[in-house]
Amino acid sequence: MVSKNQIKLISSLHQKKQRFANQLFFAEGVKVIQELLQSNFELEHLYTTLNDFEAVQTSKHTLINEQELKKISALTTPNTCLAVFKIPAEKKIIDSGLILALDDIRDPGNLGTILRLCDWFGIKQVICSKETVDIYNPKVVQATMGSITRVNINYVDLKSFLAQTKLPVFGTFMDGANIYQSELPQDGIIIMGNEANGISEEIEKTVTSRLTIPRFGELQKTESLNVATATAIILSEFKRKS
Repeated sequence: MVSKNQIKLISSLHQKKQRFANQLFFAEGVKVIQELLQSNFELEHLYTTLNDFEAVQTSKHTLINEQELKKISALTTPNTCLAVFKIPAEKKIIDSGLILALDDIRDPGNLGTILRLCDWFGIKQVICSKETVDIYNPKVVQATMGSITRVNINYVDLKSFLAQTKLPVFGTFMDGANIYQSELPQDGIIIMGNEANGISEEIEKTVTSRLTIPRFGELQKTESLNVATATAIILSEFKRKS
């Protein structure tokens, strides 16, 4: 059974302020929870409607019914389990290889998908601006499908970080050089911009190489690509040429 205080706590974790005040976040779904349990993330408590996760110690494992799960779930159609984890301390930034920098990404689904792409293409470091959506947002955690455990993510003053780096800085713009015809290094920082406005003016000033994904459609009327889709193309091309 889940208590009123537990319901109140978990419900509060929908808010970024409360997640960081309590240093806790939650995840839903068997796959995501299993990935987190097998990583360095520390379990606070697991709530499940099934007799599963037998490896979890009983003091941190509560069997609940579907109605109770609905009260704590962030999903319209709840899964069978929800787990609360402690937010770990940020690790040191990996300042080598290919780094992805996110300038004000606001959509949780986009951020979660981008983290999965980084996991797929072997990008170990993601740098987020302070304005980028919180990685412990329930929708982000859900969308990562466990990749949150394998990518190092740091939130920084992006302008200051880019100003001091010695790595080449790449940005995507409509007037950039064709990415398919460009020499792409194994080390560098790739900036992806906001869904509506792209890379901000102050971050654009730090870019040393401007790239574009060319349009091949006859009418050339599509204004832009979804940021996660564009990230997939760019990472694929960098890795193909590395």
